[in-house]
Amino acid sequence: MRLPSRPRPSGVRQKAVGSRSFDKRDGLLCAQTSILLFIDHQTRLLPSIDDCDRVLSDAVYLGEAAHVLSIPVIGTEQMPEKIGPLHSDVRKFCSTVLSKVHFDACADGLVNAIKHHPKRTQIVISGCEAHVCVLQTAAGLLRAGFSVWIVSSSTGSHSQIDRALAFERLQKLGATIVSLEMVLFEWLARGDHPRFRDVLQTIKAHRTYGKHASDHLIK
Repeated sequence: MRLPSRPRPSGVRQKAVGSRSFDKRDGLLCAQTSILLFIDHQTRLLPSIDDCDRVLSDAVYLGEAAHVLSIPVIGTEQMPEKIGPLHSDVRKFCSTVLSKVHFDACADGLVNAIKHHPKRTQIVISGCEAHVCVLQTAAGLLRAGFSVWIVSSSTGSHSQIDRALAFERLQKLGATIVSLEMVLFEWLARGDHPRFRDVLQTIKAHRTYGKHASDHLIK
C-alpha cells in the first residue's frame, strides 16, 4: 500500500541532488576568486633556502597555471636593494610587484593591491621564508578577512625545522596548507575545462621534476 505523500509548505523549493552551485565550493579553491601571491622569491635569498630549486620550480609551475587560467599574480620584494629583486622566472607572471620593509606585506600596501581585483578573496601563497614573511603576511591577510592557502612545495625556509614550525602555526592561525596539484586541480574544477590540457602539461612537468629529484636522492 502506498502512503500518501506529505505536501510541501508553499514557497519551499525542493533542492535537487547534485545541484550545488560551483560559485560556492566550500573548502575548495576557485579560479574566479583566487589571487596567486609570490612572497620574496628573491635572487640573494633563494640560495639560502632549503631545497631552493624545488621551491623555485614549483613557484614557476604555479605562475604558469595562473597565467593560463587568467588568475591575477602579485609579487613582493623585501628590501630589494639589499636582498635582490624577485627572481625573473617568477616576476614575469606578476601584474604588480610590491617592495616592502615590513615582514608583513599588509603593512606596506598588500591589501590595497589585492582590492584592485574585486571578489578575489582566496589568497594562494608561495614564498620565502615560511617562518618570517610568509607567516606574518598570512596572519595579516587572515586578519583582513581573506582566506589563505599555503603551497607547501613552493614555500621554504633556510631550515626544515623552521618551515615545519611555520606550517604548524599557520594552520593554527586558520591558513590551509596545500600541495601544488591540489591547487591546480581545484582551479580547473572539471575534466572538460577548456584549458585542461594546458594545465595538465604543467602538472606532468611537476611530476617529472619530482621523480628526477627522488631518483637523484636515491643514487
